[in-house]
Amino acid sequence: MPLMRGVNGVLHHRMRAYYLPMAGGGLLIVSSFLPWVLLGGHGVGGLPDSAAIWILGLGLAAITLAVLSVITRKNSRHPLLVVGLAALGIMFIAHQWMTRAISEQAWARSQAVAIVDEVKAVDPPRTTIGSGIYVGLIGAGVLVLFGLTIVLRTASRPYTVVEDDDV
Repeated sequence: MPLMRGVNGVLHHRMRAYYLPMAGGGLLIVSSFLPWVLLGGHGVGGLPDSAAIWILGLGLAAITLAVLSVITRKNSRHPLLVVGLAALGIMFIAHQWMTRAISEQAWARSQAVAIVDEVKAVDPPRTTIGSGIYVGLIGAGVLVLFGLTIVLRTASRPYTVVEDDDV
């Protein structure tokens, strides 16, 4: 019976909406371990890369903020919005940079092999998006959308003047 009471307490907790950014932070952490770009079926990117370390840190920060909000019952949607926007920006810029850098490295390698072997150069395979980018963008999107709820909720309340200050 105490287990059911505990499960019921978790499901009906006042701050249960913060389980969503916990999941978003978890997705960011998972994405930092997955390949971000695929070159001919081989995954490139992930944790040794500096962008993945930043995404890992932002995922840990999102989970920490969400857990602290649940424990203290205080709102932390603004910092979660900033964390989500930072993660979204890092994922987008890292994908653009990694795709170009990996394509150039593969082209240079194929040219070098062609010069050494005295054969015609073969075009390297095209780069494609890896699963880490998709998972990270979903996690960052969850954090951004959750953080935007405070902005939308604040804007939906009309401003009313309680008393006249002009008198």
